[in-house]
Amino acid sequence: MKTRIRISIRGAVQGFGFRPFIFRLAIEQRLNGFVRNTGSGVLIEAEGEKEILENFILKIKKGKPVHSSIHSMECIYLDPVNFSGFEIKESSKEEGKKAFISPDIAVCDDCLKELFDPGNRRYLYPFINCTNCGPRYTIIESIPYDRPNTSMKDFRMCSRCKEEYDEPFNRRFHAQPIACPDCGPAIALWNRRGSVISGYSTALPDMVRLLKQGKIIALKGLGGFQLIADACSDKAVKLLRDRKNREEKPFAVMVQDIESAERICVTDALERQLLLSPESPVVLLEKKSNPEIMLSEFVAPGNPYFGIMLPYTPLHHILMKSIRTPVIATSGNISEEPMCIDEQEALDRLGGIADYFLVHNRKIVRPVDDSVVRMVQGREMLIRRARGYAPLPMHLEADDGNIILALGAQLKNTVALKTGGDVFISQHIGDLGNIETEELLKKTIEDLSTIYKSTPATIVQDLHPGYTGSRISVHPGNARIEVQHHHAHAASCYYENQLSGSCLAVCWDGTGYGTDGSIWGGEFFKFDGEKFQHAAQLKQFTIPGNDNAVKDIKRSALGVLYNIYGENTLRIIKNISPFSGDPDIPLLLQMLEKKINSFSTSSAGRLFDAVSFLAGTGRYSRYEGEAAMELEFTAAENITDIYPFDIEKENLLIINWHPMIEKIIREIREKVDKPVIAARFHNTLIRIILTIALMLNEKKVVLSGGCFQNMYLLNGVIDKLRSNNFIPFWHQRIPTNDGGISFGQAAYTSKLLSKKEEDKECV
Repeated sequence: MKTRIRISIRGAVQGFGFRPFIFRLAIEQRLNGFVRNTGSGVLIEAEGEKEILENFILKIKKGKPVHSSIHSMECIYLDPVNFSGFEIKESSKEEGKKAFISPDIAVCDDCLKELFDPGNRRYLYPFINCTNCGPRYTIIESIPYDRPNTSMKDFRMCSRCKEEYDEPFNRRFHAQPIACPDCGPAIALWNRRGSVISGYSTALPDMVRLLKQGKIIALKGLGGFQLIADACSDKAVKLLRDRKNREEKPFAVMVQDIESAERICVTDALERQLLLSPESPVVLLEKKSNPEIMLSEFVAPGNPYFGIMLPYTPLHHILMKSIRTPVIATSGNISEEPMCIDEQEALDRLGGIADYFLVHNRKIVRPVDDSVVRMVQGREMLIRRARGYAPLPMHLEADDGNIILALGAQLKNTVALKTGGDVFISQHIGDLGNIETEELLKKTIEDLSTIYKSTPATIVQDLHPGYTGSRISVHPGNARIEVQHHHAHAASCYYENQLSGSCLAVCWDGTGYGTDGSIWGGEFFKFDGEKFQHAAQLKQFTIPGNDNAVKDIKRSALGVLYNIYGENTLRIIKNISPFSGDPDIPLLLQMLEKKINSFSTSSAGRLFDAVSFLAGTGRYSRYEGEAAMELEFTAAENITDIYPFDIEKENLLIINWHPMIEKIIREIREKVDKPVIAARFHNTLIRIILTIALMLNEKKVVLSGGCFQNMYLLNGVIDKLRSNNFIPFWHQRIPTNDGGISFGQAAYTSKLLSKKEEDKECV
């Protein structure tokens, strides 16, 4: 007996060829009806025999497009209305927009075959795409995901593209960015004045020629401009460093193919799979001791890892196949500013860095940087969540009905919008230390609110009164809630791993404003998903000079020593070479003695800086975490012993690291090797975490904060906890650094508001 079924699907189903898939499946099953995008996902109505419809549902779940994700699927049986045929209908214009915008997807193998086929009409066309790949988030202006709602609306399809777009069994059936050389975007090569040097057919060959001459090119890519230079040329890479004012921070490298990556770095099966994935992130890989391809020593100086990525757009593939040598592919910006996405903006801001500009005329709606990922014990761990991952949401177990906007942290900022049971996390925005990044923050907030037609009732910000989120005006008049920085870190890892019940949360980083007004960063909490109990903390010390201490790490070292030796500090440091001849020392000691322009902190990050300086592995942090990384990379293997430390029981457990530092000072005088000191320091921190876990006896241990980007520390803690019957949890899809704060703020606030509603109902 014929019946009708209505299927409402929510999830990441727009932009993945989902409607063409449903159309083909319905035709195959000989069903009549329709499919259309809605503001909440995809709606299907189909008529046929009940047994066939049940099989249709199963085939949707099993055969859905590979990159799509179904979060919910509601089915209702109705009386038939006698549809004639099956069709893709115009998208609905309903108000409640909750559909998931898909991330940008790396070019697929089918498109690559066509790209390099001389007989194909899209041969070497830099914007080839289909329903399985291509731009999504960077071109979408609003949802539903239809061409008029993207920046491709500026390009009218030619008759041949329109024919493919309308053909149900074509790979480009309803591919919204569909284009070809006759009707789509085009590239050109400009000089610094914006004058055209080369047109469509010669722009890329000329770019390759200029790169081989050592020139720097600003290339308009998928989510913004990238600065491209020959990664094997010392001269080119050093020139880029000088112009970009980026002294030591590693550059990302793009290589032609997976074989090239393996000639440069040590890779395992999971890392190769990650490089080749549709997300195509920058993957941190261990350098080979004897590489077959020699990159410039200035690419990642002093770092045992390279950040490697494969070409992910047709434009990149054509470039890499032509140049046949690795290139630097770093964000097209001035340090700490957002990526340029507009040609004129790029000429204005990058004119002092780039020699030439490879541009195209497809508008980039929003800047999206490259994601950065590494493998940790067989799992992906995102360092920067952007292209390929944003803006897919994290799903919460319960929907409390509250719409929440979380403003994130000051550094590595992201924002998050919680609506329904989903938290939509923005792409990486950056450090909020300048007007340009603050404007991008405001634009991103407006973006999320507009796309999802969601006006937040609650705004969440960090506790720090000086953070941009504490003063920025968004949705004025709405309720504001403050969530302490490390509480947000703990919550982000707790809810990402979908935990329940109590746990021990270890939150170690550089800076977070504590509830007592001091700067925290070496914290342990008991947390049950609702309530935090501050359980333990690294012993606080005072650092002279406020924000200067983050880069000038001798201030942290001096603060650590003064906390131990007081007025005898000057005598102690006379035999410690990093302090020798430094004219600042007397003034800094006076600041500590008189408690002028100084701050107290429990920061594990600053303790890393102090030991890095004392041991002589680092002298200055030109970018966040540099000194700590130098200490990590110096650490010797196969060292198992530790330094002494004490646990003092006060209102909370205080980890007294004084014995450790005193032993390190003695070893420095005895000229113990730096790698040995670095290893023992790391081993001691690992033992500290295990000791507190044993004392507090919580089976589940959550690890969050920027310090857990340190692989020696993270792997050591995971192994040590597991061997002592604890269950460690760390980040995977949410960054462990401050890029994960917004998710933690939103998820934790959602739980608090839900709890308040429950309490009201019980009264």
